[in-house]
Amino acid sequence: MSNILTQNWLLNRRHFLRGIGATVALPLLNAMVPTRVRGAAAEAGKPRRSVFVYIPNGVNGMTWQIPKSGRDFELSPSLQPLARHREDFTVFSGLHHPNGIGQAHVCADTWLTGAKIDAQSARKYENTISCDQLMSQVTEQHTRFASLELSIASGTGRPLNSSTLAFSRDGVPLPAEDNPRIVFNRLFGEEPGGIAAQRANLGKRHSVLDAVLDDASSLRRELGNDDRTKLDEYLHSVRDVELRTERLDAWLNVPKPAVAKELAAPFQRDVPKAKAGEYWRTMFDLIVLALRTDMTRVVTYMNGSEGNGLAIPEIGITQARHGLSHHNGDPVVLDRLAKSDAFIMEQFAHFLDQLRAVQDGDEALLDRTMVLFGSGMSYGHSHSNANLPIVLAGGRGLGLKHGQHIDYNRPFLKGDYTLSYDEWRDLCGKPRNEKARLSNVMLTMLQKMEVHTEKFVDSLGPVSEIV
Repeated sequence: MSNILTQNWLLNRRHFLRGIGATVALPLLNAMVPTRVRGAAAEAGKPRRSVFVYIPNGVNGMTWQIPKSGRDFELSPSLQPLARHREDFTVFSGLHHPNGIGQAHVCADTWLTGAKIDAQSARKYENTISCDQLMSQVTEQHTRFASLELSIASGTGRPLNSSTLAFSRDGVPLPAEDNPRIVFNRLFGEEPGGIAAQRANLGKRHSVLDAVLDDASSLRRELGNDDRTKLDEYLHSVRDVELRTERLDAWLNVPKPAVAKELAAPFQRDVPKAKAGEYWRTMFDLIVLALRTDMTRVVTYMNGSEGNGLAIPEIGITQARHGLSHHNGDPVVLDRLAKSDAFIMEQFAHFLDQLRAVQDGDEALLDRTMVLFGSGMSYGHSHSNANLPIVLAGGRGLGLKHGQHIDYNRPFLKGDYTLSYDEWRDLCGKPRNEKARLSNVMLTMLQKMEVHTEKFVDSLGPVSEIV
């Protein structure tokens, strides 16, 4: 991955600024400045990035749970693949979403929003924006794509089987893509029909938006206060689309990064999901490429939903993850779930390897990128949502400190962990520490991404132990 770019073009900064107009502010891009003279100018605007990786249906807590808290801990069997990155991540125990307790197959909708979900309709009670989209509002002015949504299945999903982690300010699920080839071509391929055709399509969209806004302004004068409020919320989303349209038009003037053919080849074929490990690694490599080329700085990757998790035939696991999670305490099925957990962590370790291998200025890409890994469920058999499996990696260049196990359960335990089945099931049923909220971790990440906020959903404050 380290030689994946060929920089054979250089943008003229003055011409580029004239091209985008006065309404869109973009940073000094590497493509505008020869490598030998970037120096202090590039240092002042170092990118901040975040990636969110979701696994469905919880884990086998008996092989995931780390018994000892603090820095002097031993990795559990499931987390052993991360050993070479020990100083690059923090493991959390005891976290939960207060609104997520009791949720089943809509856990992914809750994971980055902290929202309360109506299980019957799979609709959020509030139009809660996801954490990643709050970040993208800060970073989108710097990148061609405000965010990148990847999943195990394309689209937004259907009720009780989500296919995306990302939700807009108005609570609308953002479509995710599951085909690496389609994503690569969107990021680095030629614009369909050429730039002129793309600009014409954007012009049509802009005309429609102008007409909508004009009609809405006339209608607003005839409405009561309540209806005006509802209409204003709608118009807010329309104006968001208008801004995105203007930004897309501006980026048409900017050449996409060139990728050598032999290095683009892995992304130009359809990787079958039956080869789970290869498929996951391809998606992870694509994320690394998107980040290092600064095409986006915010990525969500749902590598499985509660109803759509992959089997792993290459290690002899033919059951999908949902089936493994409904083990009813069967030792044979639990062993398969543990092997599945460890295999997934091997793919995640590969992702961290790639982020560590790429240099981003004088730092590794991993040090400029925060990666939240985990699930919205802990004990899959009865859909329990306390004691969520959560790992936060990277971001040392943003001010995070790692190499520790933060255990919010520990003060409430009568003795050491037994790592028994009954203990695991009990820990996942009800939070031991009501203040141990996943939203606290997300608030910490938001602040490190320079989102100016003191609260995210039901957060109580940032996690002091990691900053």
